[in-house]
Amino acid sequence: MSDIQHNRIQVNGIELSVYIAGPEQGRPIWLLHGFPECWHSWRAQIPALAAAGYRVFVPEMRGYGASSAPAEIADYDLLTLCGDIQQAMDHFGHEQVTMAGHDWGAVVAWHLALLEPARITRLITMSVPFAGRARRPVIDIMRELYAERFNYILYFQAPGVAEQELNADIERTLRLFMQDQDVFLQKKPATATLLEGVSAPGALPHWCSQADLDVYVQTFSEHGFRGPLNWYRNFERNWQRTEFLAGQQVRQPTLFLIGDRDPVGVFEAHTLKRMPDSVPDLEQQVLANCGHWIQNEQAQRVNALMLAFLART
Repeated sequence: MSDIQHNRIQVNGIELSVYIAGPEQGRPIWLLHGFPECWHSWRAQIPALAAAGYRVFVPEMRGYGASSAPAEIADYDLLTLCGDIQQAMDHFGHEQVTMAGHDWGAVVAWHLALLEPARITRLITMSVPFAGRARRPVIDIMRELYAERFNYILYFQAPGVAEQELNADIERTLRLFMQDQDVFLQKKPATATLLEGVSAPGALPHWCSQADLDVYVQTFSEHGFRGPLNWYRNFERNWQRTEFLAGQQVRQPTLFLIGDRDPVGVFEAHTLKRMPDSVPDLEQQVLANCGHWIQNEQAQRVNALMLAFLART
């Protein structure tokens, strides 16, 4: 992917690192990565979209890689994260774009669609569904449901705790995340740590070479996991700040993809059932024999679905 340009732009009080590929006059599409990933998680989609004539914009989200990683937890709330991309679109003069996102990138993409109904014309989201603003902060519900059981999101809440564990050996941490076992939704006591009881990392999966993993390791060697973990520490603030979006629907044509073995599908089963009420122009696809790292695990299938959706809409 030697034809990819790398830009650093000033937006929303930070420096945002953005990778760009495809013809300069191509229709813009943004690809937003999730946790614990990086721009390189879209490595199979960038050339396919560029070859189809799209101008592809892939940021390193706030807290990741060469982008700024502010110190305050409140600097990672959802509207601030959306503001990074909104101002980046302003910077590049984008009037109409397609927005795509995976995992936390999907959460940002869903809310950008609500905030920018005219500018974002189509939406592609993966792994994390949307069913509108909850009636109360999701973190409160989690504390009730997981009072006696381990939950990785609750574990992430205390500043400094998860960082110490995950930063101790970044390559090992990422290898564990990428292997074919569920690190995040284990059944163990509430007092456990995330990697406690997880078997040693084995061989890398077929979709992640050592060279690919090296890019991920470099991403987290810049700032460690503190910034990305701060995304998880804003559930209550996100709920408070998005009150004005309550009841709004995502009206854009939307493609939603999820793997049948993605643990998020279990965690968000109720949201998946309710999603059509909040996203009326919705196409859903469940990919068989696929886990959470969907755009890498089944890259060719994901590319085909994305390009077919873009052609139809």
